[in-house]
Amino acid sequence: MTTLATGLIAKRLELLKAMVSGSTRVAVLWQPGALGERAMRDLVEETQVAGRTLGLTLRFVEARRPEDFDQAFSAMREARVGGLLVFPNALLFEERKSIVEHATKGRLPAMYPWREAASVGGLMSYSTNFPDMYRRAATYVDKILKGAKPGDLPIEQPTTFELVLNLKTAKALRLKIPSSLLARADQVIE
Repeated sequence: MTTLATGLIAKRLELLKAMVSGSTRVAVLWQPGALGERAMRDLVEETQVAGRTLGLTLRFVEARRPEDFDQAFSAMREARVGGLLVFPNALLFEERKSIVEHATKGRLPAMYPWREAASVGGLMSYSTNFPDMYRRAATYVDKILKGAKPGDLPIEQPTTFELVLNLKTAKALRLKIPSSLLARADQVIE
């Protein structure tokens, strides 16, 4: 099973655009090479296509280690971006609290690829529903225990996703969450 699913970046950008209506400049925080060359190339390309489709100007800002965050967020301020999309990878996940603090301090509405970021104060997340993935993984374990060869089982992408909104953060950023987003939210943190 994989947590990388096509279309997730486009959906995240669409939701972020709805949150920051009127702003067309979005920063993309990423760690070059974090997912392997092909996966990263595909993710960057998917992001660029989605940005063009939505009429957004994207500014890719790299952070290779936590010490790069100050400079990255400074570059975002200089570029006068109206929103932030955080790419999924291990470093940015581990440092989500620091990223959330930088975004909040800079009054930058941000979309995260993990619900855990919204739980620690991030504005919004759109991600795979991991409990659903775990339940589906159990069927694979069952098949393998019954003799199926792991190499013969198909790779499955996620089918259930969740939108989490943080009202406290929206208030701190002086944002009014559109009612259309509130209606779509799977969880609203107050």
